[in-house]
Amino acid sequence: MPDSSSASGPLACAVPVADLPASGLEVTLEPGEAERAALARHVGALALPSFTAVLRLAPEKGEGVHVTGRVEAVVRQACVVTLEPFDAPLVEPVDVHFVPAGTPVPEEAEGEGELRDPPDEIADGAIDVGALAGEFLALGIDPYPRKPGAVFEPPAEPAAADSPFAALARLKDRS
Repeated sequence: MPDSSSASGPLACAVPVADLPASGLEVTLEPGEAERAALARHVGALALPSFTAVLRLAPEKGEGVHVTGRVEAVVRQACVVTLEPFDAPLVEPVDVHFVPAGTPVPEEAEGEGELRDPPDEIADGAIDVGALAGEFLALGIDPYPRKPGAVFEPPAEPAAADSPFAALARLKDRS
């Protein structure tokens, strides 16, 4: 039922909402090497040795859809300390509500205290679960990846005689 020809992006996979069975639908995405390489470039990683997304689409009241599941991957990044590439596991839970475009979204009641994301809109009658999985991959990537065991060693402080202020002091003493 998913259709990769009508969606866009490195991991396109559109699921038409009208075709969802009442019991829901489970979609598993396991892209090949070329798709993983494109997805890695898309999210700014060096490589994506593995990637799997298991998503369940369940119709909700009205014409909405609730998508749950998880994205699991191994992401190759450069360590911010050593600049060496390393692989890091990633597991991101997915829990998103979709509603038809133009559906009024109720405002949060005062005093609830719980922040919730507003629902996403269903575009052109379909949900691109590939793009959704890519978004959760991007959200889960560490923006400052550190290789296990990497320790930052700050450079030694320059001696007082080597500092720029010492040079200025010497110039001042000449006058």
